[in-house]
Amino acid sequence: MRVLVVDDEANLRRMLRSLLQAEGWLVDEAGSAEEALIRVGQSQPDVVLLDLVLPGDSGLDLLPRLRKASPDTPVIMMSGEANLSDAVRATREGAFHFLEKPLGSEGVLATLRGALEVSRARDLSRALREEMGPGARLVGDSAPMRAVRATIEKVAPTDARVLITGESGTGKEMAAIAIHALSAREAGPFVRVNSAAIPSELVESEMFGHERGAFTGATQRRRGRFELAHRGTLFLDEVGDLGGGAQAKLLRTLETGIVQRVGGQENLKVDVRVLTATNRDLARAVREGTFREDLLFRLEVVVVRMPALRDRPEDLPLLVDHLRGRLRIQQGLNAPEFSPEAMERLAGHPWPGNVRELLNLLERLAILHPEEVVSPELVDNLLRSGAAPRLATPDPAIQQGRHHSSVGDDDLSLREKLEEYERQLITGALDAAEGNLAEAARKLQTDRANLYRRLDRLGLR
Repeated sequence: MRVLVVDDEANLRRMLRSLLQAEGWLVDEAGSAEEALIRVGQSQPDVVLLDLVLPGDSGLDLLPRLRKASPDTPVIMMSGEANLSDAVRATREGAFHFLEKPLGSEGVLATLRGALEVSRARDLSRALREEMGPGARLVGDSAPMRAVRATIEKVAPTDARVLITGESGTGKEMAAIAIHALSAREAGPFVRVNSAAIPSELVESEMFGHERGAFTGATQRRRGRFELAHRGTLFLDEVGDLGGGAQAKLLRTLETGIVQRVGGQENLKVDVRVLTATNRDLARAVREGTFREDLLFRLEVVVVRMPALRDRPEDLPLLVDHLRGRLRIQQGLNAPEFSPEAMERLAGHPWPGNVRELLNLLERLAILHPEEVVSPELVDNLLRSGAAPRLATPDPAIQQGRHHSSVGDDDLSLREKLEEYERQLITGALDAAEGNLAEAARKLQTDRANLYRRLDRLGLR
């Protein structure tokens, strides 16, 4: 990370350079407003430390010029002579924070880390929009998709919370991006949290941040996703997988707009729009006691239901053309054309993986058959070869705890037998859940992150 220090006191610049370089950061210096603008144009710093009093133009005069030259670069003001009106003006001009001199090392470092995390969140948000490119829109002209777009167009300009439901691969994140893009927060950060992919013991730290020493490994203060999404949108994917503690803190934040870092006492006010998504039946989870009813009431102010691909087969030609363009732009792959008969085969497929499965099929075609016109036979072969491997439901003897080797080899080691037993349990749960990882994890009474790790270790993904 590169920090630009703008101050006319050479001794202070040297002190800050020494402090920041010890943290592994690159440091540029400027002693005046004019020199600072030159440095910004040359090096594009990640954050600027700007003194209020400078020769010539003051720091407050320079601030709007810096914001214009590099709008996404956080600027931290410093002064030993500041008053309340200066601080208010700096905030209105877009300053990230105001530090009073004499500077304390811990205060400077904590403020810089916070500014860098905000900058990183903005970069991720911009990269997400660029990555999605033409994919950042909802494709389809079927009645279900027209209803989705109509709901999004109505709710996006408001700050209402939206719960997006639907099977895996139906485009729930795309709907969230569309809501953010059509809202007044579009210029702010879009921060995503996949609740199922984060180990349960770290979910609260990820969402709300933590203080130094809050737990083993917490060597420094960290801002949570709510803080990073300030004045933007926070998208909580797989919200149904949150544990009880995280649900309680999320409810409090939604009610008060205040977050409290793990291990901290300070109440931090945030301005965040919360969008959530799930492929679970949350009403059923409430009845089963695994999800808070009061939290559900606050999340589902408006519900957007993403239709399964099998429920809108008339959208397949549009989706295929759209995804072919996306592969060409993002990966340089040219997916082939489909014959009319092949398109009919696509329409007849149940698409358990929905749009994500369709994209995978097109990617395989682009890699393996780039020059062909796709025939119905080729579609059938690829759909069969691309299906997730499934084994039969485990033998009842295994479910009762008695060893039964599916490969019939009594010479397997204990480790191999245990792995085979685990493999059959997992594939049996996947089969019963029709490939839905979240449902399979619930059947196995584990979390999705743990199931992902076991699938990788057993070679099942």
